[in-house]
Amino acid sequence: MAKNLHPSVEKFKRFVKKHPKIIQEVRNGQKTWKEFYEEWYLFGEDDEIWEKYKNEKNEKVDQTEKMNSVINKIVSTIKNMDVNEMQQHIANVQQAITAIQNVIGQFQGMKQSQPSGTLPHDQHPFSFRKD
Repeated sequence: MAKNLHPSVEKFKRFVKKHPKIIQEVRNGQKTWKEFYEEWYLFGEDDEIWEKYKNEKNEKVDQTEKMNSVINKIVSTIKNMDVNEMQQHIANVQQAITAIQNVIGQFQGMKQSQPSGTLPHDQHPFSFRKD
């Protein structure tokens, strides 16, 4: 007859399966199951203390799942885009860039028309006169 375990113990067992290095430490006598259970109960599953007990294979699976999630979000966003609206946004950005380039060109033209290193007397920010 199988004995039903407390739900938190079942959850801890699933946690240990994701962190197989915990089993190795218990078998090596470094810690007891009780110590691990108490830490798990106090700190929770997401605490950084469990990182060293993760299986490298699980870490790679987690990274792959995260990457797939990001790719799915990007694909979903692209599917929901209105092409005409995107073209309008791109055209607006191009117009803004052109306007900025024109302003910069005007400032560069003003600089080149003046002798370098000197400002006209009436445009000098500090005008000192003898009294």
